Amino acid sequence: MKTKIYFQIAALISIFSNAANAQETATVKIGHAGPLSGPQAHYGRDNENGVRMAIEDLNAQKLKIGGKNIKFEVIGEDDAGDPRQGTAVAQKLCDAKVNGVVGHQNSGTSIPASKIYNDCGIPHITGSATNPNLTKPRYKTTYRIIANDNSLGAAIALYAADTLNLKKVAIIDDRTAYGQGVAEVFKRRAIDKGISIVDEQYTNDKTTDFMAVLTSIKGKSPDAIFFGGMDPQAGPMLRQMEQLGMANVKFFGGDGICTEEVVKLAGGAKTVENVVCAEGGVSLAKMTGGEAWKKRYDAKFPGQFQIYSPYTYDATMVLVDAMKRANSTDPKVYISEISKTIYSGVTSAISFDANGELKNPLTTLSTYKSGKKMPLN
Repeated sequence: MKTKIYFQIAALISIFSNAANAQETATVKIGHAGPLSGPQAHYGRDNENGVRMAIEDLNAQKLKIGGKNIKFEVIGEDDAGDPRQGTAVAQKLCDAKVNGVVGHQNSGTSIPASKIYNDCGIPHITGSATNPNLTKPRYKTTYRIIANDNSLGAAIALYAADTLNLKKVAIIDDRTAYGQGVAEVFKRRAIDKGISIVDEQYTNDKTTDFMAVLTSIKGKSPDAIFFGGMDPQAGPMLRQMEQLGMANVKFFGGDGICTEEVVKLAGGAKTVENVVCAEGGVSLAKMTGGEAWKKRYDAKFPGQFQIYSPYTYDATMVLVDAMKRANSTDPKVYISEISKTIYSGVTSAISFDANGELKNPLTTLSTYKSGKKMPLN
């Protein structure tokens, strides 16, 4: 009889213990928004992979915040790189009461989405959207951990003038917030450096036929073309430049063309070796633990690395670092800690200015040799 009672008591203790443990575990939802469909889906997958890798590393730490065991979970949403879909996704993440958001990929989606996150009080950190207008409203919910277009466009202009001594450049932009923004910065700085802008043409982020635009530019005999846009357009453009006999024309751009994918999209065109592109941050080889991080990434997501995943990884870590310092996962509580961030990430030492911009952002110029991206600095 005593044995039976003992087992009954033990069973009750186990039930209550399991219930208590369940009550002590809180699920913290980190949203990610980016293009998971369409021509920019390779960027979006890479970005989300960075978030998922961070979440896996955080869950392995078995963190306790606010007296509760924390389990992190990714809520991934596809904005297709479209501003209207981006705002719908932002509202969906707000309605899902996520604890923080990493994203969006594009400036055109991030800028309108930022107001929605501000209105619902959810912090978001982008590791890829570079238009300076993103932080101009000075929302306390908006942060960026990568150099903006003021750095990227200027870096290319200085390289064109001071290193290559170019005199004539044509500009093409895709009329997106990103493409137009980085092209305008390049134009201003190039003119300041004495470079003549011999032609300006416009396209969009869906076009793949540039023969008419390039033929017009060819007639102006530029030393280089600056393209404000992304690699789904840059690749075909490089291929068509070769077809038009523009093999000696340099091809400049920001981080949107600075990917491994652009080589494939150019279809083996030799003009790829004329590319000089600027991206925020330092090369993986110069990042603290960057090469070791990349090996782990490749083991989990073979063949998917593009450019921004180390930044989305760090963005996730920065959100959680603020939660730990606030001892709360409630956005209304931990948000004040983000502005105080001093975090040593994979990409850099991360802290923010009053606008939510990364302090002391760095820029890397790259080119391509034998189909591989190589840093120039």
